[in-house]
Amino acid sequence: MSSSAPSDVSAPPDQIHLSVAEARALAMSACGRIGMLEEDAALVTDHLIDAGLCGYRFASLPRILAVAGEMAQRPAPTPITITHETPVSAMIDGGNHCGYVTSYKAAELGIKKAKEHGFAITGACNTFLSGRNAYYLEMVANAGLIGIHVSGAPAKVAPLGGAAPALGTNPIAFGLPTADGPLVFDMGTSALMWGEVQLFARLGTPLPEGTAVDADGNPTTDAAKALDGAVLPFGGHKGFGLSLIVQALSLLTGSASARGQLQDYGFLHIIIDPGLMLPRAEFEGQVSRLVAEIKQTPRQPGVDEIRVPSERARRERERRLTEGLYVDRRVVEALEAL
Repeated sequence: MSSSAPSDVSAPPDQIHLSVAEARALAMSACGRIGMLEEDAALVTDHLIDAGLCGYRFASLPRILAVAGEMAQRPAPTPITITHETPVSAMIDGGNHCGYVTSYKAAELGIKKAKEHGFAITGACNTFLSGRNAYYLEMVANAGLIGIHVSGAPAKVAPLGGAAPALGTNPIAFGLPTADGPLVFDMGTSALMWGEVQLFARLGTPLPEGTAVDADGNPTTDAAKALDGAVLPFGGHKGFGLSLIVQALSLLTGSASARGQLQDYGFLHIIIDPGLMLPRAEFEGQVSRLVAEIKQTPRQPGVDEIRVPSERARRERERRLTEGLYVDRRVVEALEAL
């Protein structure tokens, strides 16, 4: 795909329009050029394309550039192995493979175990960058299970009142099955995800006020300066407290280590069969009714609709599957140059 391809004719000057097939081909090609195995590249590409379809620009094709940067600094990957396993648990050594692959495998194994035993907990370390966690929670919910997922990561976030990074962006996500499809809530505990800061820096876009500090601990809206500094927790003490708990829970995956080492990343999946408590269909129906009741709440003036988590993303996905994706021209050019 070149920046002068016919598909970009209707795109804004700083963006290129790609069909889903074109975006997938670009991602697969770029992943292959940075040395990713074809099987891994297919998993990563599916994840990234879905993020773009759901409207998360920073979590889509630009992340290949971040993966490439990580891979260039790390030892060659070794086979992914299970270091400890019980009927309801598994510890996965990611062998320095990309987290899009290792977290997928941890979720897949957790789903299998939860279907067999009603409950499972799986974790992966010795890995990096796991992507949009809603992707894994949809897998879980589509299997008729409840999922809770936390991701600890290297220090990029300053604690409340701090002037230097000490926590990861540390997302937490939940997925529940309903009679109408997955209900998924996925949030980072930082004011911005690190991928957003990296994309803003590449594009020269300023950050929102009050979301980052520079290397000296001073507030900044310059994304390039924030890369040398830290982002801040969302919501003051509430975001900070939640981030700390996520980081602590990720230690269950064996992620404790000196800062900057591979084990900083820890991906934990907790998966539950609702049939342990209620008939599965009854639970799914109750959640669907709860969502319907919330959406029928009287609205404030000027509000057209009450939306629940994941509803917007599903609508975006349906629309973009036909309309395609708009990708920043600088990102496409950087991918082609890998």
